Amino acid sequence: MAYGAVTAAAAAALAQLDTHAFFTRLVQRTSPKSTPQAAAEVTVTRRFLENFSGDAVRFAATGFTVPGDHAGQASTGHRWPYGGVGLVTPFNFPIEIPALQALGALYMGNRPLIHVDARVAVVFEQFLRLLHACGMPAGDADLLHAVDGAVVERALVEGRARSTLFTGSRAVAERLSAALGGRVFLEDAGFDWKVLGPDGPASAAHLAHAAWVADQDAYACSGQKCSAQSMLFMHEAWAGAGLEAALAARAGKRRLEDLTVGPVLTWSTDRLLEHVGR
Repeated sequence: MAYGAVTAAAAAALAQLDTHAFFTRLVQRTSPKSTPQAAAEVTVTRRFLENFSGDAVRFAATGFTVPGDHAGQASTGHRWPYGGVGLVTPFNFPIEIPALQALGALYMGNRPLIHVDARVAVVFEQFLRLLHACGMPAGDADLLHAVDGAVVERALVEGRARSTLFTGSRAVAERLSAALGGRVFLEDAGFDWKVLGPDGPASAAHLAHAAWVADQDAYACSGQKCSAQSMLFMHEAWAGAGLEAALAARAGKRRLEDLTVGPVLTWSTDRLLEHVGR
């Protein structure tokens, strides 16, 4: 019941225009997102909080009973907290991912140690302070700010995290799996394809929508979305209908001025051209 009340208060706070605008702008200060993209992340977080207001937190711990194959036999399942757990989240969704995952751990009675990518950690720090202001006990969660991933790994290993949820690269996921003896849940990098078949677009509106979706998945958040499009295969029916031109027109409207595209700071021109060549 306590976290149902905390969650309801936090949802009401994020529904206030000034609080919503504060977090939207804070996301933009750390991650290359346009105003609609950043605002949508804050809205998703608010809706999650609304969903878990009141009694919904208790219902998250609902168990189950399954009848057996003869009278009097049944399987019963109960959900119990692990205790001390770890949470490691990436840079591309600085409020949505850590907020939803941390609260899920707290709802079940766990005490999470939370590490958010240091480049964007200020966003979740401010969200955690909002939760404290809404009644969350300060000792229920620990926020670890560290630039070096080895520090986070050491904290999880020496702290004997009963379970760790990691969102990020495959290489780090494999390292954590070994270091923590497999006590991890992984949401690692995907390789997301789109395949457009021989039927072609059914109408001009269909073509425009396909171009919009492909453009969003390829370039929104500067291509750093969890569902970022890695490769697009199109049948000649789509090429002949003008999908490439429609994509080029949409991509050509993106500008640094409105943050619909961000600067590339970590790759040189030579590395980009080599990647394209491969």
